[in-house]
Amino acid sequence: MMARWRRLAVACAIAALVNMPILLVLLNSLQTTEAMLATRSVIPAVFTVSSYIFLFGHTPFLTFFANSGLIATVSTVGTLLAAGLAGYAMSRFTGWCLKIYGVALLLVQMFPIILALIPLFIIFRTLGLINNPLSVIIVYTAVHLPFATWMFRSYFDTIPRELDEAALVDGCSRLQAFFRIVLPLAGPGTAAVFSFLFSYNEFFVASVFLRDDSFMSVPVGVQMLT
Repeated sequence: MMARWRRLAVACAIAALVNMPILLVLLNSLQTTEAMLATRSVIPAVFTVSSYIFLFGHTPFLTFFANSGLIATVSTVGTLLAAGLAGYAMSRFTGWCLKIYGVALLLVQMFPIILALIPLFIIFRTLGLINNPLSVIIVYTAVHLPFATWMFRSYFDTIPRELDEAALVDGCSRLQAFFRIVLPLAGPGTAAVFSFLFSYNEFFVASVFLRDDSFMSVPVGVQMLT
């Protein structure tokens, strides 16, 4: 029993140490700027929520938060759908076109998005997509696609093909077998978390295509507030 409590204490200490920056931000948010600069103590002398009142009452932070949630969710769903289908095709079928597609994915992943930023800006400006969340959703989906596709392919390679064949014998179409049998077994959680966090936290692309407060995401909006 004592050994269990010691392990729990060590785990809590490690968790507190790792999350120390987040705890400091939380504690600093509960005091005024003047009080934070005037003392070296981590614990606020006087707790106040004035910063939160100002944030939610006098800034469009909730709009930024809603925009980030929309952009991250839609780009994640689009990435999972496109990458899942592409990974399934690369895992289950053979052919020269799929080999070329796989090599092209690797080549695309070698180049940073900044190289295509100016052409993308010209294209989106022509299409009227500047200051439109759809522009960054398209870019994020394209950026995530190579990594997510290869991840899905590795998932699908571990699933026996006999399950696909059994579903087809039972009357499922190829798409029904994919969505009902193969995709749930693949468990696309890792790809979803990676895609969502990248889309939510990304700053550079969003700062180029989203200019108005009503369309900014959280990283861009917070930077503009400072």
